[in-house]
Amino acid sequence: MRLEAVLLPAFAPDEILEAVEAIAAAAPFRHMITPGGFRMSVAMTNCGPLGWVSDRKGYRYSPVDPETGRPWPAMPEAFLRLANEAAAAANFPAFVPDACLINRYASGAKMSLHQDKDEKDFSQPIVSVSLGLPAVFLFGGPSRKDPVKRIALEHGDVVVWGGPARLFYHGVMPLKEGARPYRFNLTFRRAG
Repeated sequence: MRLEAVLLPAFAPDEILEAVEAIAAAAPFRHMITPGGFRMSVAMTNCGPLGWVSDRKGYRYSPVDPETGRPWPAMPEAFLRLANEAAAAANFPAFVPDACLINRYASGAKMSLHQDKDEKDFSQPIVSVSLGLPAVFLFGGPSRKDPVKRIALEHGDVVVWGGPARLFYHGVMPLKEGARPYRFNLTFRRAG
């Protein structure tokens, strides 16, 4: 098992970005509200059998989009293939995600340090795909106070972490303006 995040440079093909647009047409991006009542700076949508949602009731996975009442769009085969191949390249074979959270970052948006802990099975890795604007990924340890590594991410880079590092704190520094309008981050998980 890996103890750290594994960076796979330029691993994601450009066709992934095209599929994001189709998903957003069926389940538009929205700024979710935290349980504390704050509007998240990152716009989100989902695809797959389960979608991650946040509101005043808490963080959780849901099979339906709370804004439309319909199931989330199906996860494209290209997404499943990318998640499985990236996980295998990082020594996590046979990973099959049932959730893909898609974050859209505009200039200035960020993601505070947090753990992905709403899933039922922590033996499965997290596969994180970066598209569009460059970003600085923050990867810490099991405590929020642990030192944080800064990992520069470019369009197409994939980061995978699991095993003992599965619950490590991570986040994204505020995005700078660039040649593209947004950064899209696809986070594949086994949630159910």
